[in-house]
Amino acid sequence: MTTSHLIAIDGSEPSARAVEQAIADAASRKESPHIYLVNVQPALPSNVTRFIDAETVDDFQRETGEQALALAKTKLTASGLVFSSHILVGEAAPVIVEFAEQKNCGLIIMGAHGFGSVVGLFMGSVTVKVVHLSTVPVLLVK
Repeated sequence: MTTSHLIAIDGSEPSARAVEQAIADAASRKESPHIYLVNVQPALPSNVTRFIDAETVDDFQRETGEQALALAKTKLTASGLVFSSHILVGEAAPVIVEFAEQKNCGLIIMGAHGFGSVVGLFMGSVTVKVVHLSTVPVLLVK
């Protein structure tokens, strides 16, 4: 049975390093995991969406998500690993955790942005929230 890993991608340098770590880890395994690349776009507030049609909002979120995923997709394609990319909408941490659980992922891989633990808690860091909410192991890559 093939294992699967979720890599949370926000387009940042730390998330690019998470992809590199996943590639290096897969090279050391007998069987490479399926990779789910996940980007979560925030839902736009209703005071914005009431003036913009749903198709325009969907296009904006898809285009923004594809931009964030572009480098990760290029790296994974070059590595030969099997992956699928997903652009989801909502609050990032619970959406990431729910997707990982639905897909029976064995690991969530995320880039850590380098905030101290106290600062991360006060800033509502997505990473801190994922670690708190997840029953799936989380690998943080600095």
